[in-house]
Amino acid sequence: MLLQVEKIHTCSGHNAALYALAPGRTDRHFLSAGGDGWVVEWDMDDPETGKLVASVETQCFALCALPDRNRIVAGNMNGGIHWIDRQLPELTRNVQHHKKGIYALESIGDYLFSAGGDGFLTRWDSANARTIESLQLSHQPLRALAYSEKRGEIAIGASDQSIYFLDTETLALKRVLKQAHTNSVFTLAYSSDGQYLLSGGRDAMLRVWDLENDCALRSEQPAHWYTINHLVFSPDGLLFATASRDRTIKIWDAQSFELLKVLDTLRFGGHTRSVNRLLWLSDCLVSCGDDRLAMIWKITAQ
Repeated sequence: MLLQVEKIHTCSGHNAALYALAPGRTDRHFLSAGGDGWVVEWDMDDPETGKLVASVETQCFALCALPDRNRIVAGNMNGGIHWIDRQLPELTRNVQHHKKGIYALESIGDYLFSAGGDGFLTRWDSANARTIESLQLSHQPLRALAYSEKRGEIAIGASDQSIYFLDTETLALKRVLKQAHTNSVFTLAYSSDGQYLLSGGRDAMLRVWDLENDCALRSEQPAHWYTINHLVFSPDGLLFATASRDRTIKIWDAQSFELLKVLDTLRFGGHTRSVNRLLWLSDCLVSCGDDRLAMIWKITAQ
C-alpha cells in the first residue's frame, strides 16, 4: 500500500504543551487541551484561529466530547473532572474525584469512564455528572482506556505493565494480561472487528494481541525510539497511526502491521518535540504535542 501524506495546517495559539484531543461540535471541528488549561475548538475549514471554549485553570491530560448532551469533559492533573456546558461555560463544574491525575476518559452509552493515577476506574452518570461506582484495578496509575462494542468490553492499560479486561455492563474483571509490556502501558486500541487489541507504552514496543486466540501475541516490534504515547485507527480500519516521544508519527497497515510512512520534522514539517495525542477524523488525522501545536494531516492510500 502506498500513502500520500500532506500537512494541511498547523494550529498555534496554546501557551503550553498539548496532551488531549477530542471531536468538536461537527465532523469539521476538533478540540485541544493541555498544560495551559485551555479547551480550544478548531474549525478545519478556517484553522487560523481557535475558539476558546473553556479555561479550567490547571493542566488537562484528557478530553471527551459528549455531543448528545452538548458537553465537554476534561480531566486534570490533580484528579478533577471538569463538566463543561457548551451553552453556559460559566457553569463548568470541577468534581474532585481521583486522588491523582486523570489520564483517560471514554464515553460509552449513558456513561463516562475515567482512568486515574490512583489506580481507580470510575463509571459516571453522564446526564447528572455523578459517580456511580469505582473499582481499584491497580496500585499504580491507569493510563489508557479502549472500548470494543462488539466484545462488550473495556481494556485498561496501567503503569504496572498490565492490561485489564472488563465487561462493559457489569465491570466484572474478565482477564488480566500481566507483563504486557516491560514498562507502563500508555495506549490501547481495538481493531474494528474486535479480533485484535493493539498496545503501546513506555518501552516503545508495539504489540498486537489476538483476542480470538486466548490473547496470543500476534505481532511485536520496536515501533519507535522512545515512548509510544498514543495509537489510533483510521475510520475505515485499514490503517493505524502511532505517536511518540521521539517526535514522529508513524502510519501502519492494519492488516499486516507493517510500517508505511514516518511523519517527521525534516521531511514533512512535523512536530519538533514529543507527539502526545492523535485524533483520526473522517478525512484527516490530527496530532498534538509538547511543541504547543496541533497539526492537521491528509492521509490518502493509493
